[in-house]
Amino acid sequence: MKNTGNNNQVAVVEITNMNNIDNILDHIKGYRNLGERKLENGTLLIGKAPHIAPQAWLHSIYPSLAEEQIKELENRMQVEIPIDYKIFLKMCNGLNVFNTTFNLYGYRGSHSRNIEDAWQPFDLIKPNTIERPADASKNVFIIGGYDWDGSRLYIDKNTNRTHFCKRDKAVSLYEWNSFEDMLESEIKRLIKLFDQNGKQLNEEESTLPV
Repeated sequence: MKNTGNNNQVAVVEITNMNNIDNILDHIKGYRNLGERKLENGTLLIGKAPHIAPQAWLHSIYPSLAEEQIKELENRMQVEIPIDYKIFLKMCNGLNVFNTTFNLYGYRGSHSRNIEDAWQPFDLIKPNTIERPADASKNVFIIGGYDWDGSRLYIDKNTNRTHFCKRDKAVSLYEWNSFEDMLESEIKRLIKLFDQNGKQLNEEESTLPV
């Protein structure tokens, strides 16, 4: 009989991590009092933001990816996605927090001109291929960034730690123990920089982690 012990352990870890991420995302779901909309493509929009634009939203959480789509991403990048980020993609295909203040990248699958299809995550492929920092080692996997100056986030596949760096250099300027640690601490930190309507308290203040 085939031993499925390891598979069961992996499944438990995935479920646990998904639950942890779901709990973390509850922090931005607290803006539902400002409005909420789920698009036909599965994208969840939270918090209307008329101070940004008439049709703007504070947060967007993109629908989960299937295993085949994750494999397609890996094939196109010719690199394996870190397990923590695979788990995240199986929950949500990237997200934007406070418009584009903080974002996590994903798979851009549709090129339709449909208005709803315009709601897609920032591309995960380009920063890990043609826009990859020249000094990035093979262990660097870029997962997101900030609109303040284009700074980025990456997972070191050797250590599983998440790092903050400039757009064009992979030198770590700050690090977290894990992807989940980064996600929770960054969302909590950013919430303190915005008021209850999602307006930045001080627009001159940097939104970067350092």
